[in-house]
Amino acid sequence: CGIPPGDSFTYHYTLEQAGSMWLHGHLAHEISDGLRAAFIIHDKPGAELYHYDKDYLLTFEDWFSTEFADRMYHTINPKEEFPPPKSYAYGLVNGVNGNITQTLNFEPGKTYRIRLVNMGDINSFQFSLPGHEMYVIEADGEYSVPYFTDGIDIGPAQRYSVLIKAHDTDAFNYYFNATMHANFISASPGLSPRVYTGKIEYSANAPYQDTRAFYERPDFKWLNDIEMHSASGHPAMVPNRKLHLEIGNNLYNTGQHLDHINNITFVMPNVPTLFTALSMGSLAMDPRVYGPQTNAVVLKYGDIVELTINNFSTLLHPFHRHGGTFQITEYGPAGSSTPAPESFQNITVQKSKGSPMRRDTISLTEFSYVKVVFQATAAVNFFHCHNSIHSAMGMDMVFIEGPDVLQKTLQIPNAMYEMCHKQGIPTTGNAAGNIGFDFTGLPNVPTIVKQTGDNQ
Repeated sequence: CGIPPGDSFTYHYTLEQAGSMWLHGHLAHEISDGLRAAFIIHDKPGAELYHYDKDYLLTFEDWFSTEFADRMYHTINPKEEFPPPKSYAYGLVNGVNGNITQTLNFEPGKTYRIRLVNMGDINSFQFSLPGHEMYVIEADGEYSVPYFTDGIDIGPAQRYSVLIKAHDTDAFNYYFNATMHANFISASPGLSPRVYTGKIEYSANAPYQDTRAFYERPDFKWLNDIEMHSASGHPAMVPNRKLHLEIGNNLYNTGQHLDHINNITFVMPNVPTLFTALSMGSLAMDPRVYGPQTNAVVLKYGDIVELTINNFSTLLHPFHRHGGTFQITEYGPAGSSTPAPESFQNITVQKSKGSPMRRDTISLTEFSYVKVVFQATAAVNFFHCHNSIHSAMGMDMVFIEGPDVLQKTLQIPNAMYEMCHKQGIPTTGNAAGNIGFDFTGLPNVPTIVKQTGDNQ
């Protein structure tokens, strides 16, 4: 349940992991209208895996001139064209216009950690720092073996840390680049993509280096997370359960185009899924109690789960797992009876080697699949596209992990029950707030009229 207007709620955390995190609101997709912030957890003194002299943070956001509710209305209103007219956002770096963000000061010979956090709604940001070598050491709060790259394409909800060794001289200053883009928004001069630059200053009196040739190099290297290795050294987990997911967009009998996972468009249940898992006893192991539109998958505690996610659309989807990370083990072309457009037919199979990189958000590109592996705990974890429009259109599902163990180990604070009751939200029963499989009171389920594949 969300925090009621005028109320407050205190979260208590036991910090068990250092890294570049962020916090944001999901209810009514407040994240899109600015309820978001970086949340950085530093290593304990002496426990740092990598040495650096100073830590910088760069947050990236897309900022729209209209609120999310208005953009969503024009997306799902059956009386309006679909897809709707494109919305062009502005890019923010550390909360201000991307071209006037604070200068990063470098001293010759020192090493800097720069944290890159994309808190944006739908746009990705391409980051590069010409004239310097950049080594990635973290993705989504998980340390990696240092990975050299020239540029990083940071999808919504993704985070990275890079180490950069400053030059031995202060003869020149430099610019970093942050280009905001979305593959479903066609190029338009000055609108999409939007290019932002920030300053790396060695000396107030030094000229800025001309680095235009940096981007024209034939060997320019973009980060590919399947090539990265976890610093933990853990080998790929062997799954005992495999799940196959297909994502896309359908036309429904309501006249709306809605998104789906395996042809199920997510609809919020009357009872929060966590409370259903805690209150339904042995029936909590039966996915049916969570309702037909919650897209619930029940996992046994300790299951090693392999997810294969197929994206048959022309859009990128940043998929995020709440509650933990996963190993990235394979990318490849999405299998479909309909051939992909010619420009996407060169996608090849790529498999992880050694210790697969762990993270919590993957950017699933057009007409491709990804395989990720994770271990089920005792929790209720949301899994969704972190493009807010796509999530609001139903590209979401829920993993109910070890509910029998959860019932024995989790105690909900009374303050959380009170928050729900103040808003008239029930906290016991199945998805409808009833016993057994009586779903009286749930919203009507829309019927698929046409499988369209693409979404906005």
